[in-house]
Amino acid sequence: MTPLPDHEREMVALTADFVDRRVRPRVAEFEAEDRYPQAFIEEMKSLGFFGLLVPEEHGGSAVSTACFARVTEELARGWMSLAGAIGGHSVISYLLATFGTEEQRSTYLPRMADGGLRATMALTEPGGGSDLQAMRTHADRVGEEYEVSGSKTWISNAQHSQLFGLLCRTDRDAAPPHAGMSVLLVEPGAGLTVSEKIPKLGYRGVEACELTFEAMRVPAGAVLGGEPGRGWAQMMRGLEIGRVQVAARAVGVAQAALAAATRYAQERESFGKPIWKHQSVGNLIADMATKVQAARLLTADAAEKLDSGVRADLEAGMAKLFASEAAMQVALDAMRVHGGYGYSKEFDVERYFRDAPLMILGEGTNEIQRNVIAAQWIARHAL
Repeated sequence: MTPLPDHEREMVALTADFVDRRVRPRVAEFEAEDRYPQAFIEEMKSLGFFGLLVPEEHGGSAVSTACFARVTEELARGWMSLAGAIGGHSVISYLLATFGTEEQRSTYLPRMADGGLRATMALTEPGGGSDLQAMRTHADRVGEEYEVSGSKTWISNAQHSQLFGLLCRTDRDAAPPHAGMSVLLVEPGAGLTVSEKIPKLGYRGVEACELTFEAMRVPAGAVLGGEPGRGWAQMMRGLEIGRVQVAARAVGVAQAALAAATRYAQERESFGKPIWKHQSVGNLIADMATKVQAARLLTADAAEKLDSGVRADLEAGMAKLFASEAAMQVALDAMRVHGGYGYSKEFDVERYFRDAPLMILGEGTNEIQRNVIAAQWIARHAL
């Protein structure tokens, strides 16, 4: 794992301080009420978290993917929902910086850098799930506009975003289907309805909603990069960043669960000694610590691969798969270390156990990740 430069280490340290000083003492009140953490979001804006992947010429920080992953890990260590608050926004920042026209970059990126304009992805559909090529949302060209119809679901930050990176069909006759897909940069307006937030097991505070497009008109210039039919390749590149971010979220949750179990295993005594000295508990701690470190290293490897400028779908998929499964197991084992107290809302490990499944299911389910990993592995090692 290559060390970060000084200014990026300072950003990670700033994030850790924000989490320990501001987030952890108050997270329970937002979590219990499923309340949007506006106070935290405002502080995150002032600290520059929404501009991490925005180029400096547009007012952002333009940190490395490796730094972005470490910042995400620290945020998730405090409360996974805060890492989710910058997730889709950062992917759209990356897509605009990488593929956007000069006009698109100058229009959106300066406002996104300071969080004044929030953005998110709109990919998943009610009947499609991870099968993005089966999407039905379409945009038909009508003069100098597109008319958009369809629906998307599980869209994080939907009620607080002013820009949606919408993956849809702009050519419904294209074969294969992905050849006719484009990313449209859609701002809220007539023809777009955002639902109430969907009740969730975990990932509370930050909303997930359904978007319904009913003959919504958007300018033809809203196509990312200006040329339709390139959306699939653009979004797949963006999802590499997204999957690294989800992996980093998982590492953060797992780290928090490990820290809680480590502390409790030393404080709690049974049969005259700290419980970590009982082999059954000590073995749990050993396995948890090993999984967390392995997940962190896989995530760092994927981030460094992306920073090198080459394709990283294999590495990002591996990191997301392993880290998310590790987070789920580590969260469960942390509850075991706590015994009955682990099942109580009095202790944070109960929250980690509810938050961990999102990383298994989000940004492409792990079943899909295995398909991606297998295909890319074979492609790189073809006979």
